[in-house]
Amino acid sequence: MRSPLLFRLPVTAAALVVLAGCGGSSAGPTADQEVRAAEQVFDEAPVVVPDPSGTSATVQVSTDIDMACAVVFGRDESLGEGIATDTDMGGGPHTQHRAVMSGLEPDTEYWYRVQGSGADGALYRSELMSFRTPAADTAAPAGENVAEGADVVGVSSEFSDAFAASRAVDGDLSTEWSSAGDGDDAWMTIDLGRQVRVAGLALRSRSMGDGSSVVQTFTVTTDGGLVHGPFDAGTGGPVTEVDLIGRVLRIDAVQTTGGNTGAAEIEVYEAP
Repeated sequence: MRSPLLFRLPVTAAALVVLAGCGGSSAGPTADQEVRAAEQVFDEAPVVVPDPSGTSATVQVSTDIDMACAVVFGRDESLGEGIATDTDMGGGPHTQHRAVMSGLEPDTEYWYRVQGSGADGALYRSELMSFRTPAADTAAPAGENVAEGADVVGVSSEFSDAFAASRAVDGDLSTEWSSAGDGDDAWMTIDLGRQVRVAGLALRSRSMGDGSSVVQTFTVTTDGGLVHGPFDAGTGGPVTEVDLIGRVLRIDAVQTTGGNTGAAEIEVYEAP
């Protein structure tokens, strides 16, 4: 059994939100409450997966106890720029964690730490770590992403209001549409509001910590029932160059890892 590595920290208002508000004991921490080093419950060191755009990055970490976790981050060691919460949908502590840090700048160094609460109310906080976002993806189509703010006119299912289909076209990779267990049968239909000549498509899949819920390939059906694809998807959501015209687009999952499939973001780039 690992010996408990404990240290005392001053608990700031921000720490109260992250440590008390993300699960575990209902009692908030006091100013002299012991905070344990999170490294003692990590199965492996956290992994940061930056989005190719350089504007977001996902922290993935597994723990050997059930925890509710969050990630605090910033451009220097004082952090303070944002809090990314675990996107798994259970609403309680678990062992596989995934948090999306959004609103990042490309080609920039960021600092972060993982912190949270065990199911017994014990508090954990990691050491500071850092990563660098990639330079902006210049291979992406130059046109506007016209899917952002599009009307959702149909969807196979929604896990809850917090995972509504509209979350996949809000321009925010930290929010997600999740189906209610549709697997390969997940789909949604969006109305762009006008006929658009499309130069690029991307589906940036959501995922669960256990590897389920990943859309690997998808198709797009345009007005008149013409099916395009399948195209590659995945959590990296590569942008595929296309040449098609449509206003109402139906996006269908084709190959997935099953479960509550959906999308963090669907992108439709208009030809410039």
